[in-house]
Amino acid sequence: MGRVTQRRTIVRVHLPAPEPTSAVATSVQVEARLAPDTLAAEEPLEIRVDGSPLAVTMRTPGDDLDLAIGFLLTEGVIRKASDVVTAKLCAGDEEPNTYNVVDIRLSPDVPVPLTQAAARNFYTTSSCGVCGKASIDAVRTRSPFNVAADPLTVTPEVVSALPDALRKRQRAFETTGGLHAAGLFTPDGDLVCLREDIGRHNAVDKVIGWAVRQERLPLSNHLLMVSGRASFELCQKAWMAGIPLLAAVSAPSTLAVDLATEAGLTLIGFLRGPTFNVYAAAHRLTGVPPLPAHH
Repeated sequence: MGRVTQRRTIVRVHLPAPEPTSAVATSVQVEARLAPDTLAAEEPLEIRVDGSPLAVTMRTPGDDLDLAIGFLLTEGVIRKASDVVTAKLCAGDEEPNTYNVVDIRLSPDVPVPLTQAAARNFYTTSSCGVCGKASIDAVRTRSPFNVAADPLTVTPEVVSALPDALRKRQRAFETTGGLHAAGLFTPDGDLVCLREDIGRHNAVDKVIGWAVRQERLPLSNHLLMVSGRASFELCQKAWMAGIPLLAAVSAPSTLAVDLATEAGLTLIGFLRGPTFNVYAAAHRLTGVPPLPAHH
């Protein structure tokens, strides 16, 4: 799988099953042996805009152009495919060269962002972390899509099947057990695009970057399924791409729920087989009672 994974030698330790308790102390025979193991690769990717460094993110190599374009879209730098004139992998300073640099050339009518070392999330840094409302207001002013008006409806049965559908198609996870995934699905549960990365935010950026390059924005009437938890940042990315439903296998944060409620984004967490929790915009799920106006 190329640079997505790497092989390393490890010591594999195995403890025997515990013996029934007895009054006589016995020593435990530990089995330990050298063995090969497959790890998820992690390398830095520098994103440049018009030749100037903008951000560095740690990611699993692969789909790097989609990652960079998705990052720019979800951070509000670009809004559509035509905002990007060229996107190319560039030679970095390392020997041998790993091509861990992507340079994006923007259309002349697109404002160039401040080219300074940026945190993963421009919105939260721009609000200085003063309060959640400031962060939510920052996303609202940048998203061009009205997610609340999206007419998507989906059955609970489709939603409950998403984790297995995602997991079965995670090729790199099968060998490493260490990669997050993001999958874009139709309301019928058909997979449209899947990307893996050591960072769940990067996996989402790769999916959205693919959609930008395919000129499929806004991603109305689609579902985004992610491994891990549902953070503020992932809700932000879904809103920026016009995705009306975000589902995660783990918990959301309070700020993620607040942002989803503000956006009219359906937010689902603890999605594990036949059970899941709906934290915002439950009206899109058939047969599910709506949430109260203030909860």
